[in-house]
Amino acid sequence: MTRPPMTRLPLTPLIAALLLCAGPAAAFDFKTMSDSQKAEFGEAVRDYLMANPEVLIESINVLEERRAAETAQNDVALVAANREAIFQDGHSWVGGNPEGDLTIVEFIDYRCGVCRRFNDEVHEVVAADGNIRLVLKEFPILGQDSEMSARFAIAALQLGGNAAYRKAHDALIAMRGPATLEALGPLAAEIGLDPTEVTNMMNTEPVSAILRENRQLAERMAIMGTPTFVIGDDLLRGVPAEGLTATVERIRAGQKG
Repeated sequence: MTRPPMTRLPLTPLIAALLLCAGPAAAFDFKTMSDSQKAEFGEAVRDYLMANPEVLIESINVLEERRAAETAQNDVALVAANREAIFQDGHSWVGGNPEGDLTIVEFIDYRCGVCRRFNDEVHEVVAADGNIRLVLKEFPILGQDSEMSARFAIAALQLGGNAAYRKAHDALIAMRGPATLEALGPLAAEIGLDPTEVTNMMNTEPVSAILRENRQLAERMAIMGTPTFVIGDDLLRGVPAEGLTATVERIRAGQKG
């Protein structure tokens, strides 16, 4: 059904006269009006907006669209300025296809409920696609359990390589109890690592340096929450609304274009 156009009240004679006097190419100068004219003008504008509130809604929508476009442009610039630290930091776990034509980078916190719910989809999309390089960056922002989990994951990667990290990652995503040393020691044994070596490694400077670098990168890119994704040149603050598969297809198409 065709929607009829919105009906709006005409401008008051005062507003119409002011605009007419200004001429089509002249700018309307509020400062030249007297106090009484300003008061009458303000009242006329108020009456018009009260009678036509959809005008405000339209204005807000336009403003939000402009801000979204500006944010997107700024995010593209942030990705370009930090490209090496994002995609080739030399310390983050790399999965999927290391030679893939598209890289997905995820900033994660193991205590983030959204990260947990979205984790399976991320790995399923990467596995099904076969041509995606996946990079995971530890970004613990939700307290002590987040910090301990991230340190455990990095220690597992440094001691046991990619395979040990992936096991640690999956276990930490599923973990519901406190991430204490008493809980993480047995977890290290379950994934085939020496518990003492892992727990000792967790508090070393190499592990702290990685977390520090990740936080500094997040600060430069104004990343304040998890999950945050960088897919190709796109910075996505949260789970893609259109779905990860559709997002990958859109970004790939844009790169080819």
